[in-house]
Amino acid sequence: MALRLVQVNFKARDDAALGRFWADALGWGVSSEGPGVTNVEPVGFAWPDPSAVCVDVVAVPDPETVRYRVHLDLATTSEAHQAELVARLEELGATPADVGQGDVPWTVMADPEGNVFCVLEPREIYRDTGPIAAVVVDCADPRAMARFWGEAAGWTVHEAGDDHARLRAAEGVGPYLEFLRTTPGPKTVWNRVHIDLLPHRGADQAVEVARLAKLGATPADVGQGDVPWVVMADPEGNEFCVLGAPR
Repeated sequence: MALRLVQVNFKARDDAALGRFWADALGWGVSSEGPGVTNVEPVGFAWPDPSAVCVDVVAVPDPETVRYRVHLDLATTSEAHQAELVARLEELGATPADVGQGDVPWTVMADPEGNVFCVLEPREIYRDTGPIAAVVVDCADPRAMARFWGEAAGWTVHEAGDDHARLRAAEGVGPYLEFLRTTPGPKTVWNRVHIDLLPHRGADQAVEVARLAKLGATPADVGQGDVPWVVMADPEGNEFCVLGAPR
Protein backbone atom coordinates (compact mmCIF):
# COMPACT_ATOMS: atom_id res chain seq x y z
CA MET A 1 0.00 0.00 0.00
CA ALA A 2 1.44 3.35 -1.06
CA LEU A 3 -0.46 5.65 1.35
CA ARG A 4 -0.32 6.04 5.11
CA LEU A 5 -2.58 7.89 7.55
CA VAL A 6 -0.31 10.47 9.16
CA GLN A 7 -2.34 13.21 10.82
CA VAL A 8 -5.66 14.70 11.80
CA ASN A 9 -6.17 18.23 10.51
CA PHE A 10 -8.08 20.81 12.58
CA LYS A 11 -9.34 24.09 11.09
CA ALA A 12 -9.10 26.93 13.64
CA ARG A 13 -9.46 30.66 14.10
CA ASP A 14 -6.21 30.71 16.09
CA ASP A 15 -3.93 27.84 15.08
CA ALA A 16 -1.21 28.68 17.62
CA ALA A 17 -3.59 28.76 20.59
CA LEU A 18 -5.47 25.62 19.59
CA GLY A 19 -2.22 23.86 18.74
CA ARG A 20 -0.84 24.70 22.18
CA PHE A 21 -4.01 23.36 23.81
CA TRP A 22 -3.69 20.02 22.03
CA ALA A 23 0.06 19.83 22.66
CA ASP A 24 -0.51 20.33 26.39
CA ALA A 25 -3.48 17.95 26.36
CA LEU A 26 -1.47 15.16 24.72
CA GLY A 27 1.91 15.91 26.33
CA TRP A 28 3.40 16.60 22.90
CA GLY A 29 5.44 19.41 21.37
CA VAL A 30 4.62 22.08 18.79
CA SER A 31 6.36 23.35 15.69
CA SER A 32 5.31 25.31 12.62
CA GLU A 33 5.91 24.75 8.94
CA GLY A 34 4.77 28.28 8.13
CA PRO A 35 2.36 31.09 9.06
CA GLY A 36 -1.07 29.84 10.02
CA VAL A 37 0.00 26.25 10.60
CA THR A 38 0.84 24.63 13.93
CA ASN A 39 2.08 21.05 14.03
CA VAL A 40 1.52 18.95 17.15
CA GLU A 41 3.49 15.73 17.54
CA PRO A 42 5.35 13.70 20.17
CA VAL A 43 8.65 15.20 21.31
CA GLY A 44 11.51 13.59 19.36
CA PHE A 45 9.07 12.03 16.88
CA ALA A 46 10.47 11.21 13.42
CA TRP A 47 7.53 11.95 11.11
CA PRO A 48 5.99 9.96 9.55
CA ASP A 49 5.78 6.95 11.88
CA PRO A 50 2.76 4.67 12.43
CA SER A 51 3.24 4.82 16.20
CA ALA A 52 1.41 8.16 16.28
CA VAL A 53 -1.20 10.03 14.30
CA CYS A 54 -0.19 13.68 14.65
CA VAL A 55 -2.36 16.80 14.81
CA ASP A 56 -2.07 19.62 12.28
CA VAL A 57 -3.88 22.88 13.12
CA VAL A 58 -4.52 25.28 10.23
CA ALA A 59 -5.91 28.80 10.54
CA VAL A 60 -8.92 29.71 8.40
CA PRO A 61 -10.90 32.99 8.49
CA ASP A 62 -14.18 31.62 9.84
CA PRO A 63 -14.51 27.93 10.74
CA GLU A 64 -18.11 26.82 10.44
CA THR A 65 -19.98 25.77 13.57
CA VAL A 66 -21.50 22.44 12.58
CA ARG A 67 -22.04 18.98 13.95
CA TYR A 68 -18.59 17.46 13.84
CA ARG A 69 -18.31 14.12 12.07
CA VAL A 70 -14.74 13.45 13.22
CA HIS A 71 -13.46 13.56 16.80
CA LEU A 72 -10.65 12.24 18.97
CA ASP A 73 -10.96 9.77 21.84
CA LEU A 74 -8.25 10.13 24.49
CA ALA A 75 -6.95 7.09 26.37
CA THR A 76 -6.55 6.75 30.14
CA THR A 77 -4.97 4.06 32.27
CA SER A 78 -7.16 4.18 35.38
CA GLU A 79 -10.21 5.91 36.83
CA ALA A 80 -7.88 8.22 38.73
CA HIS A 81 -6.00 9.06 35.53
CA GLN A 82 -9.30 9.81 33.76
CA ALA A 83 -10.38 12.20 36.53
CA GLU A 84 -6.96 13.87 36.61
CA LEU A 85 -6.93 14.29 32.83
CA VAL A 86 -10.42 15.81 32.76
CA ALA A 87 -9.44 18.28 35.49
CA ARG A 88 -6.22 19.22 33.69
CA LEU A 89 -8.04 19.70 30.38
CA GLU A 90 -10.51 22.04 32.07
CA GLU A 91 -7.58 24.06 33.39
CA LEU A 92 -6.27 24.26 29.82
CA GLY A 93 -9.58 25.65 28.58
CA ALA A 94 -11.71 22.63 27.68
CA THR A 95 -15.35 22.59 28.74
CA PRO A 96 -17.93 19.84 29.38
CA ALA A 97 -20.07 19.05 26.33
CA ASP A 98 -23.47 17.46 25.94
CA VAL A 99 -24.02 15.61 22.66
CA GLY A 100 -26.86 13.52 24.04
CA GLN A 101 -24.51 10.90 25.47
CA GLY A 102 -26.57 10.30 28.62
CA ASP A 103 -25.05 8.31 31.49
CA VAL A 104 -21.80 6.93 30.07
CA PRO A 105 -18.41 6.09 31.63
CA TRP A 106 -16.51 8.42 29.33
CA THR A 107 -16.41 12.21 29.55
CA VAL A 108 -17.40 14.35 26.57
CA MET A 109 -15.61 17.70 26.31
CA ALA A 110 -15.01 20.51 23.83
CA ASP A 111 -11.68 22.17 23.13
CA PRO A 112 -11.37 25.99 23.25
CA GLU A 113 -12.74 26.31 19.70
CA GLY A 114 -15.66 23.96 20.28
CA ASN A 115 -14.31 20.74 18.77
CA VAL A 116 -15.85 17.85 20.68
CA PHE A 117 -13.66 15.01 21.99
CA CYS A 118 -13.97 12.21 24.55
CA VAL A 119 -11.84 11.24 27.53
CA LEU A 120 -12.39 7.50 27.78
CA GLU A 121 -12.53 5.37 30.87
CA PRO A 122 -9.61 2.88 30.98
CA ARG A 123 -10.01 0.17 28.32
CA GLU A 124 -7.59 -2.67 27.75
CA ILE A 125 -7.74 -2.34 23.97
CA TYR A 126 -6.24 1.16 24.15
CA ARG A 127 -3.46 0.44 26.65
CA ASP A 128 -0.69 0.87 24.03
CA THR A 129 -2.09 3.47 21.65
CA GLY A 130 -0.47 6.52 23.20
CA PRO A 131 -2.58 9.49 24.36
CA ILE A 132 -4.92 9.29 21.35
CA ALA A 133 -6.94 6.09 21.62
CA ALA A 134 -8.88 6.54 18.40
CA VAL A 135 -9.88 8.87 15.60
CA VAL A 136 -13.65 8.42 15.42
CA VAL A 137 -15.81 9.16 12.37
CA ASP A 138 -19.61 9.31 12.45
CA CYS A 139 -21.10 7.52 9.47
CA ALA A 140 -24.14 5.72 8.11
CA ASP A 141 -22.42 2.46 7.11
CA PRO A 142 -19.42 1.40 9.24
CA ARG A 143 -18.80 -1.76 7.19
CA ALA A 144 -18.55 0.14 3.92
CA MET A 145 -16.36 2.83 5.46
CA ALA A 146 -14.03 0.19 6.92
CA ARG A 147 -13.66 -1.38 3.48
CA PHE A 148 -12.87 1.96 1.86
CA TRP A 149 -10.43 3.20 4.49
CA GLY A 150 -8.77 -0.19 4.87
CA GLU A 151 -7.97 -0.10 1.16
CA ALA A 152 -7.20 3.62 1.11
CA ALA A 153 -4.68 3.66 3.96
CA GLY A 154 -3.62 0.01 4.12
CA TRP A 155 -4.90 -0.32 7.68
CA THR A 156 -6.02 -3.66 9.08
CA VAL A 157 -9.71 -4.11 9.87
CA HIS A 158 -10.04 -5.46 13.43
CA GLU A 159 -13.80 -5.22 13.68
CA ALA A 160 -16.59 -4.48 11.21
CA GLY A 161 -20.22 -4.59 12.29
CA ASP A 162 -23.44 -2.81 11.49
CA ASP A 163 -22.90 -0.23 14.23
CA HIS A 164 -19.13 0.01 14.66
CA ALA A 165 -15.92 -0.70 12.79
CA ARG A 166 -12.32 -0.49 13.99
CA LEU A 167 -9.05 -0.35 12.02
CA ARG A 168 -5.41 0.03 12.99
CA ALA A 169 -2.09 0.47 11.22
CA ALA A 170 -0.78 -2.80 9.83
CA GLU A 171 2.19 -2.53 12.20
CA GLY A 172 -0.21 -2.88 15.16
CA VAL A 173 0.85 0.41 16.76
CA GLY A 174 -0.66 3.85 17.33
CA PRO A 175 -4.32 4.83 17.63
CA TYR A 176 -7.29 3.15 16.00
CA LEU A 177 -9.48 4.56 13.24
CA GLU A 178 -13.10 3.88 14.15
CA PHE A 179 -16.43 4.34 12.42
CA LEU A 180 -19.56 4.77 14.50
CA ARG A 181 -23.01 4.40 13.04
CA THR A 182 -25.03 7.57 13.55
CA THR A 183 -27.45 9.69 11.58
CA PRO A 184 -25.07 12.47 10.48
CA GLY A 185 -27.72 14.37 8.53
CA PRO A 186 -27.16 16.30 5.31
CA LYS A 187 -23.66 17.71 4.88
CA THR A 188 -23.75 21.34 3.82
CA VAL A 189 -20.24 22.59 4.65
CA TRP A 190 -16.80 21.04 4.90
CA ASN A 191 -15.69 19.24 8.06
CA ARG A 192 -13.58 21.22 10.52
CA VAL A 193 -11.61 18.06 11.29
CA HIS A 194 -10.32 15.70 8.62
CA ILE A 195 -7.72 13.03 7.92
CA ASP A 196 -4.53 13.47 5.88
CA LEU A 197 -2.87 10.66 3.92
CA LEU A 198 0.77 10.70 2.85
CA PRO A 199 2.22 8.68 -0.05
CA HIS A 200 5.17 6.49 0.82
CA ARG A 201 8.55 7.70 -0.39
CA GLY A 202 8.81 7.24 -4.14
CA ALA A 203 5.07 6.76 -4.65
CA ASP A 204 3.21 8.83 -7.23
CA GLN A 205 0.54 11.13 -5.81
CA ALA A 206 -1.47 11.12 -9.04
CA VAL A 207 -1.45 7.33 -9.18
CA GLU A 208 -2.70 7.16 -5.61
CA VAL A 209 -5.44 9.71 -6.30
CA ALA A 210 -6.59 7.62 -9.26
CA ARG A 211 -6.60 4.49 -7.08
CA LEU A 212 -8.71 6.22 -4.45
CA ALA A 213 -11.17 7.34 -7.13
CA LYS A 214 -11.62 3.72 -8.19
CA LEU A 215 -12.37 2.87 -4.54
CA GLY A 216 -15.18 5.45 -4.50
CA ALA A 217 -13.51 8.72 -3.48
CA THR A 218 -14.42 11.90 -5.34
CA PRO A 219 -12.69 15.27 -5.87
CA ALA A 220 -13.63 17.93 -3.31
CA ASP A 221 -13.38 21.72 -3.36
CA VAL A 222 -13.07 23.43 0.02
CA GLY A 223 -11.58 26.58 -1.46
CA GLN A 224 -8.06 25.20 -1.35
CA GLY A 225 -6.93 26.85 -4.60
CA ASP A 226 -3.58 25.89 -6.10
CA VAL A 227 -1.95 23.67 -3.47
CA PRO A 228 0.42 20.66 -3.60
CA TRP A 229 -2.08 18.37 -1.88
CA VAL A 230 -5.26 16.89 -3.36
CA VAL A 231 -8.57 17.25 -1.53
CA MET A 232 -10.98 14.33 -1.90
CA ALA A 233 -14.12 13.05 -0.19
CA ASP A 234 -14.74 9.49 0.95
CA PRO A 235 -17.94 7.64 -0.09
CA GLU A 236 -19.92 9.39 2.67
CA GLY A 237 -18.67 12.86 1.77
CA ASN A 238 -15.98 13.34 4.43
CA GLU A 239 -13.09 15.36 3.07
CA PHE A 240 -9.53 14.15 3.36
CA CYS A 241 -6.23 15.21 1.80
CA VAL A 242 -3.62 13.29 -0.16
CA LEU A 243 -0.40 15.11 0.62
CA GLY A 244 2.51 15.45 -1.74
CA ALA A 245 4.90 12.50 -1.76
CA PRO A 246 8.04 12.95 0.40
CA ARG A 247 11.33 13.13 -1.44
